[in-house]
Amino acid sequence: MLKLIGAVLVVLAGTMFGFAKASAYARRPRQIRQLIAAFQRLETEMTYGFTPLGEALLHISGQLEPQLAAMFRRAAEPLNAMTGVTAAESWREAVDACWKQTALSSNEREILSQLSFTLGTSDREDQAKHLRLAVDMLKAEEENARDEQRRYEKMWRSLGVLAGAFVVILMY
Repeated sequence: MLKLIGAVLVVLAGTMFGFAKASAYARRPRQIRQLIAAFQRLETEMTYGFTPLGEALLHISGQLEPQLAAMFRRAAEPLNAMTGVTAAESWREAVDACWKQTALSSNEREILSQLSFTLGTSDREDQAKHLRLAVDMLKAEEENARDEQRRYEKMWRSLGVLAGAFVVILMY
């Protein structure tokens, strides 16, 4: 009886691992889409609403899922508190601090890092141009993420169950 319970727990653990990996493949395209929408809203806030960057980031964070919202809030805090931190430093620090919570890849991190070099350092039109460039780059990454999701999501689910079953077979 104890062996049976152990075997069930091993298969369950393998299954949960597989589903967790598959979940990351499902979350990545969704988070990229949210980043695209957030940057488009940020462009609108900056160019048409003349909203200061800190306020715009904070306003946008309320419309995102928790992992991305934390990044935008963390970037907005030093700007709103007027601590003397530049927008680029604030954005880079927020990305570094919140990155592990997201399902995004290193490609998206590079896009966000490139954006930090121009965020808050030039006029509205130039920043809007860089935001549009980041959106275009993220759209290409979203396509790649969708392809990876189609390719690997089902595989990880099956692999988790099969790996758990394989370990149980090896144990007996």
